[in-house]
Amino acid sequence: MSDSVNATNAVSKSEKKSKDTGKGSFWKGIKAEFRKIVWPDRSTLIKESTAVVVVSVVVGAIIAVIDRAVLYGINFLIK
Repeated sequence: MSDSVNATNAVSKSEKKSKDTGKGSFWKGIKAEFRKIVWPDRSTLIKESTAVVVVSVVVGAIIAVIDRAVLYGINFLIK
């Protein structure tokens, strides 16, 4: 029984050591995460941005066509 109590105390002591609640540690973590970012090169950025714009325009056009069709159908039923 005392072994389980000692194990619990050991875990809580290690958790306390690993907890760093200072503001400095937050900014160090942010800085570390920003170092992990892999920024795309120019050609990849242009290709992906173009794909996003094209898909957005196509989806917008599809939504507009569906909206007009529904509006026409509702007006047809009302009149």
